Amino acid sequence: MGWQSPSAPQLQSSSPPVGTEPMTDDGVSWLTGALCLSGTIMTMLLSVIPDRFSRKRFGYALILPIMIAWLLITFATEHTYIFVSRIVSGITGACSFFLVSNYVSEISCDSIRGMMSSILVVSVNSGILIAYILGGVMSFRTFPVVVMILIVLYFFTFIFMPESPVYLVRQNRMHEAIRALKWLKAGNSLVAERALSHIQLQAKEMSSTKSAKFSDMFRDKATIKGLIIVLGLYIGQQFCGIFAMISNTETIFMMSGSSLSPNTSAILVATLQLLGSVLAMFLVERAGRRPLLLLSCLGMCICHCVIGTFCYLQTLQYEVSAYFWVPVVTLPTYMIIYALGMGFGPVVIMSEIFSRDVTSLASTITLSVSWGSAFIVTKSFNDLVTLLGTHGCFYFFATCCACNFVFCFVLLPETKGRLREDIVDELNGVQCKSNNNVKHIIGSDSVHAAYV
Repeated sequence: MGWQSPSAPQLQSSSPPVGTEPMTDDGVSWLTGALCLSGTIMTMLLSVIPDRFSRKRFGYALILPIMIAWLLITFATEHTYIFVSRIVSGITGACSFFLVSNYVSEISCDSIRGMMSSILVVSVNSGILIAYILGGVMSFRTFPVVVMILIVLYFFTFIFMPESPVYLVRQNRMHEAIRALKWLKAGNSLVAERALSHIQLQAKEMSSTKSAKFSDMFRDKATIKGLIIVLGLYIGQQFCGIFAMISNTETIFMMSGSSLSPNTSAILVATLQLLGSVLAMFLVERAGRRPLLLLSCLGMCICHCVIGTFCYLQTLQYEVSAYFWVPVVTLPTYMIIYALGMGFGPVVIMSEIFSRDVTSLASTITLSVSWGSAFIVTKSFNDLVTLLGTHGCFYFFATCCACNFVFCFVLLPETKGRLREDIVDELNGVQCKSNNNVKHIIGSDSVHAAYV
């Protein structure tokens, strides 16, 4: 995701590393657009593939298309090679999100799902920062070679990770399942056996229920409301402008007239975004989901308005050189505020707000919409700049953030520290009784003990 920011200016230079002519603005918009479009299609295809395959084998299989994508960039002689590479990257990106979310959920306990989601965001932001740094110090051809070395490193480190215990139980490979659980539970045999019993019970329940159908997403008020909330969060996440910011960080700084070099500015932004996601990792289980999301939407709206006003004054030919620091401060602040709320919020809320039998289907639907929204935003970014101007584009994103704030304030319930059943009951308009809550908490503690 971070490759385009340092690479697009090179592709649009007077002596581009690929082809004989500089890449057009429309071509640059397709670099991320192709990735998002192929990611959307692949996410929908994954929904019809039976979820019964080995997580580790799937992880190894992804190495081949990822290597192909980077080899295409390394040996590209025409722009077509790069577009094909981005299509392949979108396919592997969708598969990676699918694999990682499933694998992590199957090796970790429910009590830390919020923190695990934040750790995933930290990992993604770390990758973006690495891409910005490598793109700034290495040539267009050397960069992919280094990334392929990192992929090889992933291959050798993933060997030491255990297979998913859930997959092993489904395959009736109990000896391997208990061995994997002992590894995950630091050698505690008693806790591993309890966790195995819990997984067996869940597997039995899942096998006795039919797979969710699309019509099940409209079966009751709770599921409909949950779908509206999560779809709204994912669409809002993309229309707050984050993908456009990540893909065009250097370009935005050049348009803003910052005195820092574009690559230095981009590295600064990515570093602070990483710090913000680390901070969110510690806040997610301490502060509520709802306050963090509201704060994030409001803060991003203010940041867009500030930098939009800066660019507007530039358009009016005001002397703003004394305020060169405005984009340098505002964009990193935006990244930190995004990471604190909208960066992880949709993922966490999606894992908590649906009944277990429709969570997988809901995940596929919402992730497809997320990829599709990212395609619309990134593909239309340059058109928005042409139509509205740089300042108008930022004002548009500010309006979207304001709409996100109103949406979260009106519809989003607090989910931190609550059982899934209680959240579903609230969305259905059912008043929870205190006695039932006590029973739920006791039951939750027993399940928690089996995992910790």
